[in-house]
Amino acid sequence: MTATSHPSIVVLKGSDEVLLGAALTELLDELVGGDDRSLLVEELSIDHHIGPDGEDYDIGRLVDAAQTPPFLTDRRIVVARHSAVFSTKELAAPLVSYLGDPLTSTILVLVWEKDPRPQRAQKVPAVPKSLVDAITAAGGTIVDTSAGSGQARSEWFAEQLKVSPIRFDARASKYLAEHIGDEMGRLPGVLTTLAGVFAPGTKVTADDIEPFLGAAGDVVPWELIDAIDRGDVSGSLELLQRMLIGGARHPLQVLAVLSSHYLKMLEVESPEIRGEKMAAERLGIVGKQSTFPAKKALAGAQRLGAERLGEFVKLLAQADLDLHGAKNWPPELVVEVLVARLAGRTRSSRPARR
Repeated sequence: MTATSHPSIVVLKGSDEVLLGAALTELLDELVGGDDRSLLVEELSIDHHIGPDGEDYDIGRLVDAAQTPPFLTDRRIVVARHSAVFSTKELAAPLVSYLGDPLTSTILVLVWEKDPRPQRAQKVPAVPKSLVDAITAAGGTIVDTSAGSGQARSEWFAEQLKVSPIRFDARASKYLAEHIGDEMGRLPGVLTTLAGVFAPGTKVTADDIEPFLGAAGDVVPWELIDAIDRGDVSGSLELLQRMLIGGARHPLQVLAVLSSHYLKMLEVESPEIRGEKMAAERLGIVGKQSTFPAKKALAGAQRLGAERLGEFVKLLAQADLDLHGAKNWPPELVVEVLVARLAGRTRSSRPARR
């Protein structure tokens, strides 16, 4: 790769740290090629360039590195980890200025990941518009490494299986997707493991791959909520275990999800609330926000009724007390009993079939 054939800047962003790391590894392999990585790559990290009071991770370090000419090579690759700490127009201004006339021998790689310091915000902010515009003008690119959601996630998953050296029959593909659940970051590692077990071109079944998959992955919270709303006790408990073990979620997090779900129902459980629009207004959903949560809450409230909803709120309140020491039970047992009761009593709330 020559100094004139590379982009001036690449930004890698994404919500899954594993996928983000894999994308960085793949990008650096491509940019370095067969050359000496130790001469080409300089990595800046908040872990390496931060003072005890948190004031020394200056974007000036990044700009200085980008403006440094290469030594004994035709290019330099400057990798800036935790770049999301420069997420405002003001903080990003020196970098925007640099991109107005970037050094042609520098490939700047920004890894847009969250601030690793525990006292800082854990949500990854958006790339500021001023920086996005500067990146575009400089011929750079922003790569979203996330698997996406809905149809996009399904397509991403199918593409990962397609490029794997082994083949999956339909049942194996479905089983793997269900097993991975919401933890798409596990998929590259699982596929690497399977590629090491089976010869290239082997067509595998669900039974073939099951012994090598490990514990089932996390699921998104609404899958648990939907199972409870269906009155599916066994399915709800299975999904709960995946959240607790595969997703390493604390029982209090599970309780918060369930409490939010039923309190929304309680909020719209009123004869005065007629229709999705009124329910959305009651829940404070305004503007262009989706009214689907209001529609779901209203349907649930109408299905369960005030008496059963009141019973559920008491169950949630008791579980909260139990998780804070009122009952000498393991926290996992508290939420297991709660979920079983909610799902079981939801099922008994359904009108009898005629």
